[in-house]
Amino acid sequence: MIVQTICVTLLRICYYFMLDKVFLKEFLDEKAAKYNCSDFIELDPISIPHQFSKKEDIEIIGFLVATFAWGNRNMILKNGNKLLQIMNYEPHNFILNFDTKSKGSKSIYFNHRTFFTEDLIYFFTSLKNIYTKHGGLESAFFTAATEDKVFYGIKKFRDVFFELKHLPRTQKHVSNPLQNSACKRINMYLRWMIRKDNCGVDFGLWNCIAPSDLLCPLDIHSGRIARQLLLLNRKQDDWKATIELSIMLSEFDAVDPIKYDFALFGLGVNGDL
Repeated sequence: MIVQTICVTLLRICYYFMLDKVFLKEFLDEKAAKYNCSDFIELDPISIPHQFSKKEDIEIIGFLVATFAWGNRNMILKNGNKLLQIMNYEPHNFILNFDTKSKGSKSIYFNHRTFFTEDLIYFFTSLKNIYTKHGGLESAFFTAATEDKVFYGIKKFRDVFFELKHLPRTQKHVSNPLQNSACKRINMYLRWMIRKDNCGVDFGLWNCIAPSDLLCPLDIHSGRIARQLLLLNRKQDDWKATIELSIMLSEFDAVDPIKYDFALFGLGVNGDL
């Protein structure tokens, strides 16, 4: 298996230099099209917000599911559906009426890896604050056009999200680009909300920034494939690597560069060589 992987990687490097970026673009376009389709939805965390049609329901449950979307995908889906039960299948209405002193809130139990009940309670409380005092999630991320839109959008969101009293440990569940985190799950969530998708996977509900300004969600799988395809030189999977990869992908499609997240996902997670 190791020898096969090395051989495949060497072949791709040869192809890259022999056929330049034309071959690589065709290869990535093919893989992106394969996974950017309705069949992709069922086994992905995005299937949870796809159960709704109301904008606020989609963006609220989408944010919560994206927050704990790491680890085994079956467990993510199981806990995503458990979360829907907790919220009575009405995310927006649940958030607007959430009260930490109510009997219902005291009976909540939720655990996904290191995301515990106390974290979820704060997330509910903060989301209520965002929807009642900050105009909703989209406004909490983006209010004015600036350079480095995603960087400053995430920074602004974290300031708003954690403006209430909270446990310090809860902050680790919303990544911080100021600490050079790749912010994979937030970038994935922003892809869901902003990218205009003709294939019915991403929602494209927000118009705050253009899809061309999005950054590619980067984790150990996509980073490994990106390096094998010479799309990424930086060794660490961090914010700097996210920027480097996103710039490279924009050379293949300046309007919709993050569609290639689907290609990297298929190659990395499914071993689709």
